[in-house]
Amino acid sequence: MSLRKRFHLLVMTILVVVVAGSVGYYLLFGGQYPFIDCLYMTVISLTSVGYGEVIAVSGNLSAQIFTMILITGGLGIILYGISSLAALLVEGELTGFLKETKMKNKIKKLRHHYIVCGGGKTGFPLIQELVKNGEQVVLIEENEERLERCAAIPSVYYLKGDATDDAMLVDAGIEHARGILITMESDKDGLYVTMSARMLNRNIRIISRVTHPRLELKLRRAGADGVVSPNAIGALRMASEMIRPVAVDFLDSMIRTGDACLRIHEVPIHEGSRINGKSIRESNLKERFNIMVLGVRRADRELQFNPSPDVVLEDGMTLVVMGEVEKIREARQRVNRGRG
Repeated sequence: MSLRKRFHLLVMTILVVVVAGSVGYYLLFGGQYPFIDCLYMTVISLTSVGYGEVIAVSGNLSAQIFTMILITGGLGIILYGISSLAALLVEGELTGFLKETKMKNKIKKLRHHYIVCGGGKTGFPLIQELVKNGEQVVLIEENEERLERCAAIPSVYYLKGDATDDAMLVDAGIEHARGILITMESDKDGLYVTMSARMLNRNIRIISRVTHPRLELKLRRAGADGVVSPNAIGALRMASEMIRPVAVDFLDSMIRTGDACLRIHEVPIHEGSRINGKSIRESNLKERFNIMVLGVRRADRELQFNPSPDVVLEDGMTLVVMGEVEKIREARQRVNRGRG
């Protein structure tokens, strides 16, 4: 039995005994005494406090028999429940349960966050990168060691459990999430979670890890928007290290320079944007936010690399930019606040 069920069962058992005793006294005396007096009589009987009777039990055979049954039977149940709760608290299980409940309550308030399924060799650096980019992340991980390692990353929300369980995805806030990244070691589990995620949220963006390339088509049919093979990415990296080492060193140095966090990101242009109808030069993105425009994707999804400064920006366009994460976030917020 899970800790949650044990805790609820113990609390409910104690409440049932107290309520049953109170109702019993109330019915025995035909409502002659207020219910609060019946409750008080039940509590002092079960706890063996020894205070005087607040209702006339003495001289009433039925009430006396009921009281003896309540004390002998109910007291045992109460003591067992309290000792069990104390054991859970001493062993740290109750503390963990309360901490888990608090975490779930925080996750319920999240909107437009990212869910990561699996905190292993791929999931851990993935979470680090998302956090560096200022994103809110919820991790679902079953392994205690991996969970603790990822939980040490600042600002990470986490749930212990199996991501193939739909209830875990719901607890992680999949209905309000912007995207889900599946980094589970088993391709079959990844396929299952992909299908579940798509059924639970038709609009969520799904990126799934795959070990065997032959499963990529199945993952896409199951609902994945993107499929990534760490083996393939690793091979490309090794080739780049061999063929163009200086370029690789430059890119590595760029993203690790000083305290700044440089990244290539995107800035969408929404309807009513401040820079709608202006050229890239007139938008002053370089001067205001110190970010460079590397490319433009038009509404028809046509990509233009190294666009001219005279390119006019329109609704539905997405700018591919490079700069500090904080500056890019600021630019995304300010350019889409509307005119005026």
